[in-house]
Amino acid sequence: MIQIFKTEEGIIHQKDERLPGSWIALTNPTATEILEISDAYQIDPDHLRAPMDEEERSRIEVEDNYILILVDIPSIEERSEKDRYITIPLGIVMTEDMIITVCLEETSILTVFMDGRVRDFHTFMKTRFILQILYKNASLYLQYLRIIDKKSEVIERKLHQSQRNQELIELQELEKSLLYFTTSLRSNEVVLEKLMKSEKIKKYPEDTDLLEDVIIENKQAIEMANIYSGVLGGTMDLFASVISNNLNIVMKFLATITIVMSIPTMVASFYGMNVSPGGMPFATHPHGFSIVLGFTLLLTLIVAWIFNKKDLF
Repeated sequence: MIQIFKTEEGIIHQKDERLPGSWIALTNPTATEILEISDAYQIDPDHLRAPMDEEERSRIEVEDNYILILVDIPSIEERSEKDRYITIPLGIVMTEDMIITVCLEETSILTVFMDGRVRDFHTFMKTRFILQILYKNASLYLQYLRIIDKKSEVIERKLHQSQRNQELIELQELEKSLLYFTTSLRSNEVVLEKLMKSEKIKKYPEDTDLLEDVIIENKQAIEMANIYSGVLGGTMDLFASVISNNLNIVMKFLATITIVMSIPTMVASFYGMNVSPGGMPFATHPHGFSIVLGFTLLLTLIVAWIFNKKDLF
């Protein structure tokens, strides 16, 4: 899908034609759409296809008539009715007259610009626009990291009483997300450092300050991801032991209950054997059944009390 936007008097408008100073947003573009933009602006089609590959690495490509900036952005993917946090590439191409973005899917990083929710945003200020996109990207990483942290706290509370592995699997998924985030943020950091050294990306006086803010946000996201990853790793090891201990307690309890409940069965089995009635206690007594029943109950309570004292319940 191709969308064209242009700011006029500080207001974003969607356009039908590609005017100078516009922003062309390609979302999951077809091969035909990629070739159309490639021919119109003399861009290597492989550079426009690069963001369509989820394994593509972050980098900068400087050509004679355009610059390609490729970064990883956070995204949410639904698996088994649960949200999973991943990263996907976002390509930004700056030509002499246009900004072109390419992404596999719609992302809030770009939709906030499309909806006019970003202050001091102008499509013709191309370098400023690029830095604003990168700042929104770093901020979204921080937002998702906080969500991951809250989710891990909820799962940890469930784990205290859990005998299942489901919660550990969910924590493992969050740990994978943190690994994806950390790897992508470090790759983005390399791109930002290269941008800091490039004069082509700092056209306006405020651009240097904005780029420094982007770098700071990105570093904060890296530190936060590292901290959460370390805490989560330790939590998983701890609660794996907790679950194992919970299972041992349950098995011990069941074994104890089995032993206690077997006492009446054993007593009754003795009386049910084919032996001489005269050889069994209280066999001929008129209240023999009640006496044996009371004795069995007393024996069961004594064994239960002993097990309880030994903390076997």
